[in-house]
Amino acid sequence: MLIHSEFAQAVGRNVHRLRTAAGTSLADLASASGISKTTLHGIEQGQGNPTLSTLWALATALRATLGELLETPASTVEVVRAADRRPAVEGDAVSARLLHRIRLRGTVEVYDITIAASSQHSDAHLPGVEECLVLTHGHVTTGPADAATELTEGDSIRFDAARAHVYRGHAAHNRAVLLMVHPDS
Repeated sequence: MLIHSEFAQAVGRNVHRLRTAAGTSLADLASASGISKTTLHGIEQGQGNPTLSTLWALATALRATLGELLETPASTVEVVRAADRRPAVEGDAVSARLLHRIRLRGTVEVYDITIAASSQHSDAHLPGVEECLVLTHGHVTTGPADAATELTEGDSIRFDAARAHVYRGHAAHNRAVLLMVHPDS
């Protein structure tokens, strides 16, 4: 097996999504990539087992990266705990640990926020808006109203803010860095 079966569905959805977004027919993509229409259809259905060279040919024809074909769909809520192992690098004076990757075309607003030991309900923002919060002090519950998550110092969360969401402080002093990601209109 050249790609794991759990990724076959994701690859198929990604190829279909990219092909549709490009306005390309199945036949045109098959021709441009040098892959038979039957094989391409199987890949899009998540039933294929494409080789690396097949995936590269598709990526090239779609003007996409290999990663865009392989990437599993992002969850609408991503929580990173302070103790979670994440990709990290160290320099002479700075160490960096990747918490979240946010693809964007738009504006990022960065806020230093405090969250009182009470609760606040926030209505849904415009479609495409995401929030990413890194808790620097305290203990809070935040995220989509139907899937709020407790965070402690050092934890972070990224979620689709086009859903109603909550902020609830549990400690006397709660502080965080909030990134509001607004797509271009």
